Amino acid sequence: MISFELTGARRLLVLGAHCDDVEIGCGGTIAHLLERQPDLEVKWVTFAGTPERRAETKAAAAALLAGAQFRSVEVHNFDDGFFPWLGHRIKERFEQIAREFRPDVVFTHRRDDRHQDHRMVAELTWNTFRDQLLLEYEVPKWEGDLGQPNVYVPLSQRLCRRKVELLMKYYRTQARRDWFTEDLFWGLLRLRGVECRSPSGFAEAFHGTKLMLAASAIEHRRATQTTEIVRPDLEVTASSSAVMDSR
Repeated sequence: MISFELTGARRLLVLGAHCDDVEIGCGGTIAHLLERQPDLEVKWVTFAGTPERRAETKAAAAALLAGAQFRSVEVHNFDDGFFPWLGHRIKERFEQIAREFRPDVVFTHRRDDRHQDHRMVAELTWNTFRDQLLLEYEVPKWEGDLGQPNVYVPLSQRLCRRKVELLMKYYRTQARRDWFTEDLFWGLLRLRGVECRSPSGFAEAFHGTKLMLAASAIEHRRATQTTEIVRPDLEVTASSSAVMDSR
């Protein structure tokens, strides 16, 4: 499968409705990007969690973001399951985030996610960040709402193991849940790896609804068989829009 290279992103915003959402949805990709670009600035915002779960997320985020040039981790205490009825307050926090931090890439939930809190975060992401590359990650759950992603990040088996071990180590409160298991996380990584023919056999996947293709890239492709996907302050050099690499 043809791949493209993320070359202009220096500031990442990662958003999760609940503690562990970010790590499940894009933990491997964040680790992958930081290994190749340690000068990244990362702002991490989680919106709901009990005191115990908030402590878990802060510890997990510190471990995952170790080595980042700049990192900021916020874990709020909005009521789990009630986001649609707390929209005004959550929207205010989104506006504050946008004033404080201008990201190049935003990782967020899917707008088609069946969990109401996830959907609210996704909708407010699109409402607030209109000049950024938005990548919607997936969180497996009993509702069975996994879709057909169109952006893949191949991951080494080592990074996949780091992701899974981090989830199991730091989120002890979730151990009683029948879905929070190593085989589930490995299974989704393997499925997405098959879909993009990842060299390692593993990948994370995202929904990239909008990418801007520069007219000059068409001429460039004719000469080099690559394309450029360009956004303000962000350039992605690509040979397709299917597989992302950050080299």
